[in-house]
Amino acid sequence: MTDPIADYLTRLRNAIKANHRIVDIPASNVKKEITRVLHEKGYILNYKFEQNGPQGNIKIALKYQQGTKLPAIENLKRISKPGLRKYAGAENLPRVINGLGIAIISTSRGIMTDKEARSLHIGGEVLCHVY
Repeated sequence: MTDPIADYLTRLRNAIKANHRIVDIPASNVKKEITRVLHEKGYILNYKFEQNGPQGNIKIALKYQQGTKLPAIENLKRISKPGLRKYAGAENLPRVINGLGIAIISTSRGIMTDKEARSLHIGGEVLCHVY
């Protein structure tokens, strides 16, 4: 697999389109951190890391609105790709839908949202946009 983050986002996107409640994704440290950020910001309901074999799995419980059954995640978009990495300095960090969404940034201090990176005044690789 050449791009595990794109695979992670595609599995989430496909599970949301199929109205699944839970999705299983092969684990890695980057995927675990992205999952943690999505949970902290309220885009997923819950998650659990399962250690079976050398790699393990991430079980993610997707979040839907009570009355309308619309998913909490409307769109997931991969920004930095293996063929073309996208980096942004602290002054040029992207704002997703004028601050309503989040950009997940890989920085020297770990994976965080664009707002957290802006407040710490550090830049990094723009992994994806979520809204």
